[in-house]
Amino acid sequence: MAEKSENKWTEIELLPEWDEEFYDIYTAKKHGKWVMLKTLKPQYKEDPRFRSIIEKEFDVRYNLAHPHIVMINDFEEVPGLGMCIITDDVYGKSLKKLLDAGEVTEQHLDKVCHQLVDAIEYIQLNHLVHFPIRPETIIFTENIENLKLIDVGFDQRQNLTPAEATEDIYNFGLVLTEVLKAVHPAPTYLKKVAEKCCNPDPRMRYKSVHQLRMALARRSNNKFYIYILIFLLVMMALLFWVSSSFAPEKI
Repeated sequence: MAEKSENKWTEIELLPEWDEEFYDIYTAKKHGKWVMLKTLKPQYKEDPRFRSIIEKEFDVRYNLAHPHIVMINDFEEVPGLGMCIITDDVYGKSLKKLLDAGEVTEQHLDKVCHQLVDAIEYIQLNHLVHFPIRPETIIFTENIENLKLIDVGFDQRQNLTPAEATEDIYNFGLVLTEVLKAVHPAPTYLKKVAEKCCNPDPRMRYKSVHQLRMALARRSNNKFYIYILIFLLVMMALLFWVSSSFAPEKI
């Protein structure tokens, strides 16, 4: 005999701080296991356009797999809520909550500079169209504080436009700026990275996530090419010397 739906779903609780523009976010137990639920806000539930949006988001995200992105498990009817996207539970605190409570540490900064950039790169490689990345959509899990993004795409295209790609870098800069304000002393070079990301002129920002990653690691392609050039010049000088009259004669 199939289990009744009211027994299947228990301890459903709204999470207002994680709400998105069109969605309410809940935590709940499914068969006793904690999960998260994403469902349309009441004013959008009966609108076919928004029902199509949530269905498409499920289709787009279902096959994604990344350690810093919340994974989707199912799409089903939940009593009292309607159709919901079911995801892994992310028990922890949002970056927004950590910022408001003054609890941001250097470890959070390090994970923003590495794990968040990894997630953004994955989103772009998969050509995902998404809402802006914000402190509210960045979660640090309890205990190990692993970074997870909870809002990563509602559509998928053949390619992202340059404007969409640079918008991710801009929004990363906004997040990094907020984190740097909370960490003392904040590294000067990271402040410069954040400023470049947030430049009002998109042409003056980093051109790609790869460039951004190099800057965060305090490296640049120019330096790399300079090192190669120096190496080649040294090798050419050595070859010239070996083949010249100045080289010692073989015995």
